[in-house]
Amino acid sequence: MNVPVPAEILSARLHRVTAAMVGLGIDALCLSIGSDLPYLTGFRAHESERLTMFVLRSDGAASVVIAELEAPMLPEVEGVDVVAWGELESPTAAVDTVLGGASRVAIGSQTWSRFTLALQSHREREWLDAEPLMAPLRMRKDSAEVAALRASAAVVDSVVPQIASLGFEGRTELDLKRTIEQLTLDAGLATVDFCIVGSGPNGASPHHAGSDRIISGGDAVVIDFGGHKDGYCSDTTRNFVVGEPPEGYEAAYAVLQGAQQAATAMVRPGVTTDELDAHARSIIDDAGYGDRFIHRLGHGIGLDVHEPPYLVEGDGTVLEPGMAFSIEPGIYTPDRWGMRIEDIVVVTEDGVDVLNQSSRAFYTVD
Repeated sequence: MNVPVPAEILSARLHRVTAAMVGLGIDALCLSIGSDLPYLTGFRAHESERLTMFVLRSDGAASVVIAELEAPMLPEVEGVDVVAWGELESPTAAVDTVLGGASRVAIGSQTWSRFTLALQSHREREWLDAEPLMAPLRMRKDSAEVAALRASAAVVDSVVPQIASLGFEGRTELDLKRTIEQLTLDAGLATVDFCIVGSGPNGASPHHAGSDRIISGGDAVVIDFGGHKDGYCSDTTRNFVVGEPPEGYEAAYAVLQGAQQAATAMVRPGVTTDELDAHARSIIDDAGYGDRFIHRLGHGIGLDVHEPPYLVEGDGTVLEPGMAFSIEPGIYTPDRWGMRIEDIVVVTEDGVDVLNQSSRAFYTVD
C-alpha cells in the first residue's frame, strides 16, 4: 500500500535525512520493510523473500534495489534510481555494490535477519540501527501528515455512534468485531488493522481481540479499533455497557475520564512524555485504582499505529509541535470488567489539538 506524498515533501525529507546522516557520521542508510521506507519514498514494501531495499548515501545519491518483477510497482521519485535484480541474481550483492565504499551503515530495525546477515558477509562495514536516525525525524509530523491523521481519526469517530446503535446482547464478541470492521471499511478506512472487543471479564485484558463469549446484560464492553487511510493510522477506544452498569463501574469511569482529560489538557511543548504518564497515573492512583492501570499512557502514531514517542516512565521525550500520540489510560478489574478511553492528539505551538471527537462518556446499549 503506497503512501501518497507530494514530490516536494519527499525531497525535503530526503534532504533532512542526509543532513542528519552527516551530523551523525553515517555514510549510508539501508531501509527495507517498515514505515521508514514509505516516509522517504511513498513506497511500502511488502514482507517477502525477495529483498526490496532503499539505499541513501550521505552525498545524497539514492537507489531502490528491487526484484525486477516488482519494479513496476514503484512510484517515481525524483533523484532516486531503480536497481532491478533478476531471479538468478543476489539482491544483497546489488545492495553491496550500491553501498560502495560506505563504512558506517545504518539499517532499518525491521529488516529481516537473513538479509542483514547476508549484507554483513559481503565486506567489512560498521552496521548501526537506523531508528536513532529516523525516529526523531518522523516524530514531528508536517501539516500534510496531521491532515492525514485527522482524516483517519474522523473515519473511526463516525463509526462510534453506529456501534452504539447495534444490538450487543446475545452476540458473540467475534460477531460484533466483524460487524465493526465492516462498518469501518464502509466508512472509508483502507484497512482495519485491529479491532479489540472485550466484554465483561475479557475487558480486563487490554489486548483481548475477541472470542466466542456471548455478550450479556450488565456487561461492560471495551472496543478499541483503527486502521489506515492514505497511509496514516487511526486508533480510538470507547466503552459500552449493556443495560445497567456493573457494580463500581460508574465511579471508576469518572476517575478514568478525569485522568484522561487532565493528561490531555497538560499537553504542550516542553512537557515530557513521562510527565504526562505520571500525571494521569497519580489521579488514578489517588482514587485507589493505581494497581489496575497496568500499561503506559500512550504511544506515538503516524505511518505506524505504534511508534515513538512512548508515554511511559523513563521515556522523557520533550514534546515539540507536530508530535502525535495517543492518550489512553485504563482501569482493569480482573474477572469483572475493564475500561479505557483513547484519543489521538497532536502537539501545537502552544497546546494540544485533539483529533478524536466522538463522545468519551460510556454508551448504554441494548
